[in-house]
Amino acid sequence: MNKTILAIDIGTTNIVTVVARNDFDNRINILGVGNNQTSGIEKGLITDIQNVGDIIRLSVEDAKKSAEATIDEVYISFSAASTKNIISKGAVNIPNGIITEKEINQVMQMAHYNANIVPDYEAIHVFPISFKVDDSEFSNPLNMNASRLEVNVYIVTAKKTAITNVKSALKVAGIENSTFVLHGYAASLATMNDEQKKFGVAVIDMGSSTSDLIIYKGNSIIYSDFLPIGSLSVTNDLSIMLYTPPLAAETVKIKYGSLLPIDESDENSIKKVQVPLIGNELETKEVSIDMIQTIIHARVEETLIFLANKLKSSGLIDKLGTGIILTGGMSKLEGIEELASMIFGNIPIKVTNPKNIKNGYLDFDNPMMATTVGLLLYGLDLNPAFELDSNKRLRKPYSIKHQPQPKQEIPIMNNTKNIKPSKGDLTELSNLTKNNTNPLSKAWNKVLEWF
Repeated sequence: MNKTILAIDIGTTNIVTVVARNDFDNRINILGVGNNQTSGIEKGLITDIQNVGDIIRLSVEDAKKSAEATIDEVYISFSAASTKNIISKGAVNIPNGIITEKEINQVMQMAHYNANIVPDYEAIHVFPISFKVDDSEFSNPLNMNASRLEVNVYIVTAKKTAITNVKSALKVAGIENSTFVLHGYAASLATMNDEQKKFGVAVIDMGSSTSDLIIYKGNSIIYSDFLPIGSLSVTNDLSIMLYTPPLAAETVKIKYGSLLPIDESDENSIKKVQVPLIGNELETKEVSIDMIQTIIHARVEETLIFLANKLKSSGLIDKLGTGIILTGGMSKLEGIEELASMIFGNIPIKVTNPKNIKNGYLDFDNPMMATTVGLLLYGLDLNPAFELDSNKRLRKPYSIKHQPQPKQEIPIMNNTKNIKPSKGDLTELSNLTKNNTNPLSKAWNKVLEWF
């Protein structure tokens, strides 16, 4: 199945839109890109629907300029700021004795129906933690023989008002139908490998105004959480402490930001910089690099401690067989891997860029692009794990069969034209040889006489 998708990553500082489809080798082919600065979003929540909708429309128009293709599906990143998560289970009988997609969909829908979802919330993901076929657990029960199928699921729900606000902004941009993908989930898809999925991994996406925590094991998310702190918090701290405008603070952070101490013995290293004063940018003052790094270190350390506490409270640290992945814009800070290792203890830490999709428009080999890449992988994956998406549709591999196929009989070929003997019909075989003078035919006729 070759479809063209529109992926829209709605971030606090930028909206990135990509038109893409799989090529004949099932590699993602980027057809167009839009990347626009945004406002009207705070801590992951839309605060100005009209403004955000207009920027989405412009971003989509930019992406479509070079993409002469009809969009089949639209995928939107959704912030965890308004989400709650619950566990549920479901069970169905298997009347035909074989588990098909129909039964998997039924048991997933049943688990969603049985969930105790708060009235003003709505499910955007239903992940199967495990399936139980009769009395045994499996990750993929398709085509198994069974009399009963059960499932334990992890459900991500979002506040209906937040969902409505995103849909309203999309409507301003002319988009009516779409599928939501949790921001952190998309980032995890872009950074995990198969081994990390299998043995368990935590993915921390440290964005501009939020940080998302996802724990993934097997084929499912088993935990997700959210922190309303990101790299903009570092910028704000610098702006306040240095009495400098936010734009100047952002420049200082990018140019001089580091979590590693400066080498005082290095005569070539920069020790002090000039920064403009807020309210009078023509006037500057001298600030030490050491002070800048102290401010940055304090905020990043606090953020990592908050995340470590959330991870500890989840009770799932023992599930992290391959450690923790750091991604997102804040993960670009020099020394963050070393600082995180001190805070998280003996858990392996790795800063990871998303899978790099080669194209002529945008550099995806950047932790800031993790969610965008994840949306593309989610939308164009030909072999996704089972899941109910935000539209309550079952995600499933495109290549699997819907029903077990009956065995086909292989016809016996012979060199006699226009004769179709029945299987095991010795009389028919006798008729074939009546007019045949071949010695082998005579011998065969003799055998037939014995029966």
